[in-house]
Amino acid sequence: MSLSVHKGGVRTAWLLALCFAACLIVNLVWPLGCLAADASRGGWRTVRIASEGARPPYNYLENNELAGFEIDLARDLCARMKVSCSFIAQDWDGLIPGLLEDRYDAIMAAMEITGEARNEIAFTKPYIRMPSVFITSKEPAILDTSPAGLAGKAIGVESGGTHQAYLEDRYKQSEIRPYATLEEAILDLAEGRLDAVIGDKDVIAEFMKTRKEAQCCVPAGDVPRDPAYFGDGIGVGLRKEDVALKAMFEKALDSCVADGTFAKITAKYFAFKID
Repeated sequence: MSLSVHKGGVRTAWLLALCFAACLIVNLVWPLGCLAADASRGGWRTVRIASEGARPPYNYLENNELAGFEIDLARDLCARMKVSCSFIAQDWDGLIPGLLEDRYDAIMAAMEITGEARNEIAFTKPYIRMPSVFITSKEPAILDTSPAGLAGKAIGVESGGTHQAYLEDRYKQSEIRPYATLEEAILDLAEGRLDAVIGDKDVIAEFMKTRKEAQCCVPAGDVPRDPAYFGDGIGVGLRKEDVALKAMFEKALDSCVADGTFAKITAKYFAFKID
């Protein structure tokens, strides 16, 4: 009888221990579940943002801290989203892997919204659509930069990029000359070896502002935007599952544009109007 009672007591104690452990686990896990649910509904309190720090004026390092247009814009967006933001410098090749590995929550690094990138991550609506532009020599000035207007002309372009593909498909009657860098192409234009050069407007504007060789040349008009070649613009890169965070960024961006703050931030870094 005593042995039977002893066994029953052990069994009862064991069951009580199991019940206690189950209750403890439920009480520990339940708050975490609530936190996850809150995050999925937009309950973000801190957002970690990665940028390259190597493409001025979008992003660059100043006293070993990230700075530039995108950093100023990010700070404004974070204030509107009522979240605390931190910034992480990340080399270009590691940007998307780092996002997918949860080392940060967003990318603002002049990243074009292209089909290739969209296969891996999500993007907000674009916050910049950087125009492309032709520049030509002042003497003689070329006013028509359409395929017909540049037929038989030599056009310089940075090798291997979207501009080269665009020229080769659309300017079949022109002589397309690829260069290792856009700078080399512009220098040849200054020497009269080319009739025109194509490139991103911000890069060309910076060259023309800072280099005396560019005094030979003038902008000859923006290139009609073609998303098939130039993408849909530059947006905030996010994990595909962070739908609530995407909505928060887009609402903040709309507000930033609507009250004129976006125009003030862009005017600080760009000498021309940005879409």
